[in-house]
Parts: sequence; structure tokens; C-alpha cells
Amino acid sequence: MNLLYAQSGGVTAVINASAAGVIDAARKHVAIGKVFAARHGILGLLDEALYDTAGVDTAALLNTPGGAFGSCRFDLPSEADEPAVYDRLFAVLQAYRIGGLLYNGGNGSMDLIVKVAESARRRGYPLISVGVPKTVDNDIEGSDCCPGFGSAAKYLATSMREAGRDVAAMTGRSGRVFVMEVMGRNVGWLAASTALAARSADEAPHIVLMPEVAFDEEAFLARVRQVVERLGYCAVTVAEGLKGADGRPLMEQARDARGYVQLGGAGEEVARLIGERLGYKHHYGNPDYLQRAAGHWMSATDREQAYAVGAAGVELLMAGQDGVMAAIRRLSDQPYCWDVIAVQAASIANLERRVPRAFISDDGLHVSELGRRYLLPLIAGEIAVPCTDGLPDHYIMDFPLMPRLLPDFRRSA
Repeated sequence: MNLLYAQSGGVTAVINASAAGVIDAARKHVAIGKVFAARHGILGLLDEALYDTAGVDTAALLNTPGGAFGSCRFDLPSEADEPAVYDRLFAVLQAYRIGGLLYNGGNGSMDLIVKVAESARRRGYPLISVGVPKTVDNDIEGSDCCPGFGSAAKYLATSMREAGRDVAAMTGRSGRVFVMEVMGRNVGWLAASTALAARSADEAPHIVLMPEVAFDEEAFLARVRQVVERLGYCAVTVAEGLKGADGRPLMEQARDARGYVQLGGAGEEVARLIGERLGYKHHYGNPDYLQRAAGHWMSATDREQAYAVGAAGVELLMAGQDGVMAAIRRLSDQPYCWDVIAVQAASIANLERRVPRAFISDDGLHVSELGRRYLLPLIAGEIAVPCTDGLPDHYIMDFPLMPRLLPDFRRSA
């Protein structure tokens, strides 16, 4: 039996650790032949753009951020709507004698696992499909946390602590405010993680705005004024998906034909509001791709978990557990202990795991102690990244694609 591995959605600092886990685990099984990797996720499978991973250096892959095999954003349609897509998908699987699919992605990727598994059963095709979770947003249900989140959280908390030192040093009589917007889409996990930078109420961030709490302009401005009057400056974290009282995002960048919303600008809007209403000097920053690509500052816990869900995915597949996701289960906070279990992909696909209200302060403007206790172990541990000429030595995939066995495929318009 051959396996196929693919990466999907926004990549992370540790998604390649999951790839390494898959490849290493598969190499230990004599019943597994080749491990193929699709270029650009499911699109690579449909295009028959496949790599043979036999020559991949998994030790080097562990320390490389981004998606070594390329990723994509593609929602697999239902088989009833586009049967030709499924015909093509299974034609490629059959041509390469692939009996196991490991799809590394977020909520939508778990929906793909469900659809492919159901189609395989209907067709009588011998395929085991397993989801391998990842997302910096930390919003996959069924898993205590998501690989990719811990490293992004570590980077953002570090950035906020360092920015706080800068703003505090430059504070003058007129007051100064720094606003940092972070990713997360409709949930506030990444925003919440920046709270770890503050060891006391006087340290940045002084305010954390999350989508789980409707933005109250007056309460927010009052808190900014209080902090500036006490310290001379204020640092604010804003989640990109911050919502107003009407439940709509404070800012949107664009919306495509399928309704996908590109968020962004909430932090800039909050900074503008501070300047107009309070008159403080203000700066706005958006780390954008940097927060999910910072392989130089991985969380050791995060990389270990990313590798573990990849390896566990292979074991679940070999055990015949079809249509499941390899999920992280927290066993204790202190000491922090966890393991990997199987959850049914159908039970969690396309759901969003929001920050629990108990993890948010009573006033909705910061993170509670319970939230800090949840977050802290996820950023633990540092990794010495190999460098050349003073810069991280990333592993670059330069293998040729497998020769095509089938005619080109073109989807109908």
C-alpha cells in the first residue's frame, strides 16, 4: 500500500514537522510502500502533481517553516455537484496504488476527509483517510490545541513584550499608544496569547480585544485613558475578527465570489479611533505572515505536537481508523501532559472553536488567569535552529515531480 500526504490552508512554523512525522512513521512499516506528497494540497492530487518522499531529509524538514510541498485553499465540492472531480481523484489514487490519505489542514480540511472517506466507501475503493490538524488560529474542535498555534503565540507574545519595552522607553508627556493587530479570523486565540507577555498589570499588553466579546467603544476608550494616565502609555492587542455590537467584523478587506471574507484593518481602525477621540500619539502594527512563519522562534511543545499528530495519523491509518482526525488531548496542566487520540472528523468538520468566556476577564478587555493557565504550556521550550551565514538554514524541496500516468484534468466551468 502506498500513502499520500498533502498540506492545506494557511501554513505554519511547524506544519513541516507534521510532514516529517508522517514520513518517519511510514518508513517504519514494512506494509507501506511509497509515501507520495501532493504539490499544493488536493489540487496537486487532481493535477497528478506528486512527489516521492523517499529522498526527503526529515531531520532538516523539522526546522523549516512554511509548507515544503505547497498548500492550497480549495473547498472540495460535494460529489453530487461535481462527480467528475471525484472520478479524477480516485483515478489518480488508483494509478498510484494509494490506500491511505493523510490531509494536513484546518476545519475545511477535516470536511475533505469526511467527503473522500464517504466517496471511497460508496465506490468500494480501499482507502483509509485520516486528518492531521494544523492552524495558527487554534480553532479546530475536538483537539485541545492545534499544531502551529503555539509557535505563532510564542512569536506574538514575544513581539508584544519587546514592543512594550520600546513604547515605554519613548513615552512623553502627551501619552503614547501602540496597537498590534493579529490573525485568528473569527476567534481570539492568537490575540489572547499576547497576554502572556504581561507579568503584571503594568506590562504590555494592557488591553486585549477578541471577537468573542463585542467591541464597546466607550468602555475601551475609558480603559485606554486610565492606563495612559497611570503609565504614560498603553499597548493594545486587536484580533483581526473583532466584532461590533451588531456581530459584524469591525473591518473587512475583501469578500470573494464564494463569500470568503478577507479580514484586516481592525487594528488600524482602533488606532484611528484612539487618535481622534483621545488625541494620543499612536502607532499601529500588523505582523501579518510573520506571525505564522517565524520558524526561528518555534515553541518546542508545538513542534513536538506537530510531529506527534503526523506520526499518529499513520498509526491510526494502519489500524484502519477511517474518517478520523489525530487530536491532542490535554491530561494535566501542571505538569503539562498530553497524548494523541482519534476523533471522528464528521463531528468537528467546519466548526470553529472559540475562546471560552471563562478564559476572558470579567470586563472583556483581557485574558483571565484560567486562560493564561491554558496558554502558557503551549509556548514552552526553545529550539536551536541550524543557521548558515547568520540566517536559518531552511530545507528546500528540489525533487522533480513523478512522471504523469494519466491525461491532464480540467474541471468544467
